[in-house]
Amino acid sequence: MAKLKLKKLEEYLQDTDSFENPKVSLEQYPTPSHIASYMLYNMQFMYGDIENKIIGDLGSGCGVLSIGASLLGASQTIGFEIDREAIEIFRNNVVDMEIPSIDIVQINVLNGLKDSRWTNIFDTIVMNPPFGTKNNAGMDIKFLETAINLSNNAVYSLHKTSTREYISKKSKELKCKAEVVAELRYNIDSLYKFHKKSSIDIEVDFWRFDTSNKDNL
Repeated sequence: MAKLKLKKLEEYLQDTDSFENPKVSLEQYPTPSHIASYMLYNMQFMYGDIENKIIGDLGSGCGVLSIGASLLGASQTIGFEIDREAIEIFRNNVVDMEIPSIDIVQINVLNGLKDSRWTNIFDTIVMNPPFGTKNNAGMDIKFLETAINLSNNAVYSLHKTSTREYISKKSKELKCKAEVVAELRYNIDSLYKFHKKSSIDIEVDFWRFDTSNKDNL
């Protein structure tokens, strides 16, 4: 059972600092606290996939998902992030919230986690990957492939609703069962020069990929 109420979890995550200088090349967009708390709370309350589990957070940014997982009772959480500036904010957030069970590793998720020592190490992987826009076409699938390799139980991820059919097909190729847990609206504020509007809502799917039997399918 989750240790915090959903509203309280969101309040905690609202207090975390986010990107100071977001990088468009990395598609750095903060995960809104209401979405992060909803994701994590349902991972625990519906599936029991956080409390006393080892959690990996791919492309962890400033750590909102890692911190939330720890607040819900994860035994250990490791964030993987390539950007040094984001890692510094992540570490400051962890210190400010006095959370001892979180580590952060600076690494390129797409090629730095292929070492077999990471395979099936994590019970649960959570991530808000790049959606694969601009010059990052296919990045979301590459993150998903990496996540499935690391997890022995479940992967949770956000993907644009417009890609639902493709994601469903891809999950079968990756030998894991997949379901859309929820349909969400992801609000993105104007962060970059090319943004024409002050904010925009993107329809996204919150997916759960069951990796517990991937080697037997």
